[in-house]
Amino acid sequence: MAKRSAEKLLTLFESNEVVEIKDIQSALDNASRATCFRYLQQVPYHRSYNYNGRYYTRKDPTRYDRFGLFSYEDIFFSRDKTLGETIRRLVWESEAGWTQRELQDVLRVRVQVVLLKTFQQGKVDREKAHGFYVYLHPDPAVCGAQLKRRQARASFEAPVIEGAPEIGDAVIIQVLLTLLHHRGAKAADIVRYLRGHSPPVTMAEVGVVFVRYDLDNIGKKGGVATC
Repeated sequence: MAKRSAEKLLTLFESNEVVEIKDIQSALDNASRATCFRYLQQVPYHRSYNYNGRYYTRKDPTRYDRFGLFSYEDIFFSRDKTLGETIRRLVWESEAGWTQRELQDVLRVRVQVVLLKTFQQGKVDREKAHGFYVYLHPDPAVCGAQLKRRQARASFEAPVIEGAPEIGDAVIIQVLLTLLHHRGAKAADIVRYLRGHSPPVTMAEVGVVFVRYDLDNIGKKGGVATC
C-alpha cells in the first residue's frame, strides 16, 4: 500500500478546483472517511456552504472577492467556512445592514433559516426600515449608526448592492423560459444552454435569478452547509 501523506491531498487540491470526499479517499489509497478527515486537518481547505458541504477546495485568499466569497460553477465557498459565520461577518462589516433579500442576492442561496438562527443566537440584531427587517450589528452604537444610514435612503430598493449584478427583465425571462424547457437544470446548465445569447447571460446573473425566484428546488440544487 502506498504511503499516505498530507502532501497527496495538497497535490489533489492544486490539480482540481473542487473535489469530493471520494476523490480524497482515492488520493489516500481508499482511506476511510475518518482517516480522510484526519489528514484534512493537516492542509488548508474550505468546504462549500451549499450542497451540504459536499465539495472541498484549497484555501487560497487570492481567489475570494470583496465579500470573501469564491464560486466554481454553482458551488459556493466562503473564507468564513460556514454560511452562518459569513452572514455574521457581512452584517458586522456593513455600513447600513443587510436585508434577507440582499444577502440572498450576494450569497446566492436561501438564507432564511440560517439568518433567523444567527439572530436568535444574538450574533446579529434586526430592526424594521421601509417595512422590511434589516439585520444589524448587535452592538447598540454600531447598530444605531447602521440603521440611521439605512433609514436615510430614499427607498428600500436603493441603492443597489455594490458588486451585485443588475438583472433586467430580458435576462429573467430567458432564464425562466430555459428552465421551463429543461426542468431540473442547475444554474451552470442554464448558462450553457444560453451560450451565444445576445447580450451574454452570466453565471452571476443566473445565480441571482435562482435565488430571487426561489428556484433552488426546481434546479435540484443542494442544501446549505450549516456546520
